[in-house]
Amino acid sequence: MATRRGPRFKECRRLGVNVCGHPKAMNRAGAPAFNKRRKVSEYSMQLTEKQKVKAYYGILEKQMARYYRAAERSKGKTGDVLLQKLECRLDNMVYRIGFANSIRLARQQVTHGHILVNGKKLSIPSYAIQPGDVITLREKSRSNELFRTNFLEGKGFAVPYLERDFNAFSGTLTRLPNREEIPVEVNDQLVVEYYSR
Repeated sequence: MATRRGPRFKECRRLGVNVCGHPKAMNRAGAPAFNKRRKVSEYSMQLTEKQKVKAYYGILEKQMARYYRAAERSKGKTGDVLLQKLECRLDNMVYRIGFANSIRLARQQVTHGHILVNGKKLSIPSYAIQPGDVITLREKSRSNELFRTNFLEGKGFAVPYLERDFNAFSGTLTRLPNREEIPVEVNDQLVVEYYSR
């Protein structure tokens, strides 16, 4: 299974936003060595926004193109639907709930069988979570100190479409997210323009 393994902090500095969620990722972003002055073309801006989306959700180009085509066929604004579909991926939901402190760890938790969806073990990071689905940390995995600390100390995202149950080590997607509620700094219109060329 292909995964993104490049240097995360370097990618954050290049894109200009903290896509990996690490508190130290942007520490050197203001250093003179990283302030290259060059003319930015329209294509460059579109490409950068598309790369941001891929980095936020830890996906590769083929997956991104597939999500875009699915969003294009759906009702509603293509950019909003695209981000909504990506936001409802299982690995991303695990990250948002707070079981993991990064999208990479969330993906690993899913593939290693630490996560249950509606009481059943699922090991597919791209599984599409539906409203009402309950995502739970497996009972055996609750003794893992890293997983416990991540969840109980509230390092998840306070988003209105997710409900967390600290006693049951679970989170529920209550409804589909609206675009303005999704915590990603991306101009989705430029992503749509990139794929519409």
